[in-house]
Amino acid sequence: MSIFAERMKTLGTETAFEVLAKAKALEKQGKDIVHLEIGEPDFDTPKNIKEAAVKALYAGYTHYVPAAGIPELREAIAEYISKTRKIDVDPEEVVVAPGAKPIMLYAILACVNPGEEVVYQNPGYPIFESLINFVRAKPVPIPLKEENDFRMDHEYVKEKITKKTKMIIINSPENPTGGILTREDLKLIADCVADRDDVVILSDEIYSRIIYEGEHESIASLPGMKEKTILLDGFSKTYAMTGWRLGYGVMRKDIAQKATQLMINSNSCTCAFVQMAGVEALKGPQDEVDRMVAEFKRRREVIIPGLNEIEGISCKKPRGAFYAFPNITKLGMSSREFSDYLLNEAGVAVLPGTSFGEYGEGYLRLSFATSVENIKKALNRIDEAVKKLRKP
Repeated sequence: MSIFAERMKTLGTETAFEVLAKAKALEKQGKDIVHLEIGEPDFDTPKNIKEAAVKALYAGYTHYVPAAGIPELREAIAEYISKTRKIDVDPEEVVVAPGAKPIMLYAILACVNPGEEVVYQNPGYPIFESLINFVRAKPVPIPLKEENDFRMDHEYVKEKITKKTKMIIINSPENPTGGILTREDLKLIADCVADRDDVVILSDEIYSRIIYEGEHESIASLPGMKEKTILLDGFSKTYAMTGWRLGYGVMRKDIAQKATQLMINSNSCTCAFVQMAGVEALKGPQDEVDRMVAEFKRRREVIIPGLNEIEGISCKKPRGAFYAFPNITKLGMSSREFSDYLLNEAGVAVLPGTSFGEYGEGYLRLSFATSVENIKKALNRIDEAVKKLRKP
């Protein structure tokens, strides 16, 4: 008899960390690796944010604080979301967590029962499917297809949102495709649940500030949808604060109370001085964010044309986030086979599309959160690796 609970068999993982470990092991053996596997900005956290954390440390922010977050940060988040999503947000509708992932977990634990259906994008962030399975709910994937610019097929969505649907998870800009849901897409979902009081939308908007054309659209801003939406956002991507572990959810007060209960039972609270750094991030200068996004856009203009010049590979231009999702179906290898080949033979660490769900087969995910020099080096190595495949 195993000591482990049955539910542990249902938990998935993030392949990015597994590939990173393999890449690091190869580096220890002396191999030069170009890292395109990890979705992490390669910029340092802005100086004003770090200084705010240090100041908070010396000011005594080293003890327990309210489980839902310190008032200063909840107020700053409420003000920020009210302004950017054009909705009225009360600080009591904000729950701060050590990263955005806990909000995913709390939302699903609080709202979804075993056997209930959860609709989500596929390919998509793998933790969503992992958590759906963990709570014994039924995953209902919505394929994101390249021919539809990695948006949802409207007729398919209408078919899959049924009376059994309890939660709909959306992510825009999307990981791994870089696709963006339009206002038309969001309105479709809103119309499907307009008369449903028992359905919750979990809207992952962690890449909301990393958009290259147009403006971010939130489903929470549509009429009647704020009350149905748990909006997830955080500081990791926008402010290069991945290691700080600071995220938040904006939701109805009754859901916020349940999420706070789960915080108390798991983390007690989020690190106090880190929260003060979050206040500075939102209220301080945004110049560094603008510079970072401009640099990501510059890198996009290098990696996408470069991939399209490699015979057998094609890639759509992502409109948001910092990922390329090239099509490799013409190479005659599975996503995992080709990603392993690139790592071991070419020294380029990428992720197979299947790390993000079954509909990711035939694709790779490449993070361009690295220097132009590294991107060019990776492109040259991928090109050479593909040419070797084609030699008789």
